[in-house]
Amino acid sequence: MISADTPDWSREQFTGWNPGRALLASIRDHQRAAARTGPLARWARFRATIRHRFWSAVSSADIPLSATIGGGLLLPHPNGVVIHPDAVIGPNCLILQQVTLGVTDGGAPRVDGHVDIGAGAKLLGAIHIGAHARIGANAVVLCNVPSGSTAVGIPAKIVPSRDR
Repeated sequence: MISADTPDWSREQFTGWNPGRALLASIRDHQRAAARTGPLARWARFRATIRHRFWSAVSSADIPLSATIGGGLLLPHPNGVVIHPDAVIGPNCLILQQVTLGVTDGGAPRVDGHVDIGAGAKLLGAIHIGAHARIGANAVVLCNVPSGSTAVGIPAKIVPSRDR
């Protein structure tokens, strides 16, 4: 089973034309440069920002440079992915196209490690998605999802979990 705690950085290695991995690489580079000071760090931040804007346009994704994203994130089809700056994503997650992690009056979602989020899913509000959970395609999740569970439907309901 894939770890929900230890990032598998090999999942993010850039290999050829892959807009999702290139976008993540620009975010990681910007965050590393932001932790440093000096003129070289400013240049590195600027360069990473330009790359981020390019790959955001190519992929049509809206993932802020300040996003809290654990290592090993997979974005195989980043088209239309929107992540709020306050959302937290754990390590080794999978996010498919057209997914939104957005806020309501209460806050932003927190996603633990190794969560698979299906295409078109919307996770809204101050909800918690437990480790190894699965979110079905086009689900609208407005409540907490326990670890190892699956949420499907509009609004999402928790279905009994089966062994993976």
